[in-house]
Amino acid sequence: MYNFSAGPGVLPEEVLLEARDNLLSLGKTGIGILEISHRSKEFEAILAETEANLRTLLSVPRDMRVLFLQGGASLQFSMVPMNLLLPGATADYIVTGEWGRRAVVEARRIPGAHVHIAASTESEGFCRVPSDAELALSATPAYVHYTTNNTIFGTQYAHIPDVGGRPLVADMSSDFLSRPTDISRYSLVYAGAQKNAGPAGVTVVLLREEILPTDATLQAGLPMLLNYRTHIEHGSLYNTPAVFAIYITHLVLRWLIRGGGLPAMARRNLEKAHLVYGAIDAAPGFYRGHAKADSRSLMNITFRLPTPALEDEFVKGAKAQGLDGLKGHRSVGGIRASVYNAFPLSGAQCLAQYMAEFARKHG
Repeated sequence: MYNFSAGPGVLPEEVLLEARDNLLSLGKTGIGILEISHRSKEFEAILAETEANLRTLLSVPRDMRVLFLQGGASLQFSMVPMNLLLPGATADYIVTGEWGRRAVVEARRIPGAHVHIAASTESEGFCRVPSDAELALSATPAYVHYTTNNTIFGTQYAHIPDVGGRPLVADMSSDFLSRPTDISRYSLVYAGAQKNAGPAGVTVVLLREEILPTDATLQAGLPMLLNYRTHIEHGSLYNTPAVFAIYITHLVLRWLIRGGGLPAMARRNLEKAHLVYGAIDAAPGFYRGHAKADSRSLMNITFRLPTPALEDEFVKGAKAQGLDGLKGHRSVGGIRASVYNAFPLSGAQCLAQYMAEFARKHG
């Protein structure tokens, strides 16, 4: 079965096999990975290697901290403004989809702070990302926040927005580690692992400490687990971390490095996406892609058929042929094919062939 689910996404088979082998005993410890202490030297080695491999793959600057947290990107919608926004300060948000919209809702909960919408494509149905020329940024925001890839609407930034030197914060949950990116351009990056980096349960945060205000009142009002400084000081081990999720991420990063790193992964992801977009473009009177051509996501390919009834038939027929998880998000409907890092090229080839046959039969 080819799994086109938007998340949790496909994991490399060799990663799953190695994890299976370590369920009963991690190496020669006699204790399975699901039971190993987070204070053990074995897990501390896993945590250290996971951070080191992240730094290698992304060329993370030495002055950026690497944290392994919980709560997904949704908790980061709250943690970012809780840690970065002082009373009277302003945060700029570029809204290009549902997750950016939800991030704004959480930022507006901060007492005395202001949220400024620097750009939004909501009026266009979130069919594209805005150009840099469209950004109306505040003069001195605490940070500028944007979402690099939108899973629901199938749009993605092909570039890093130019925010004129202002602190840049990015939710990279759905295209993290899918391509090279200049991490040095950011002040804070966060990503739920369950698309390209690992399973659900761990959230990676990269941040520069200099972006964190030193205001004593702000620090005193933050719950310990929602304070970035707590996790920095304790090396992501203030409480029991998501041990198994971190372990799987550790294996996925090794797999990425063995496979040629992010440049090689970007080439494979582009090839997969082009196959599916090619099938859409080959039947323009039948398939309608949601995203504008210059904003098309390489991770989540969204499109519609002439009628909802045909979409239901498409999904049913696809599953019968081993193509699962193609139903669009419940809020927008349609079809969505997610082709994350570990999704095989053969799956994209099968989908493109099925799309061509379905269009010939029903078009």
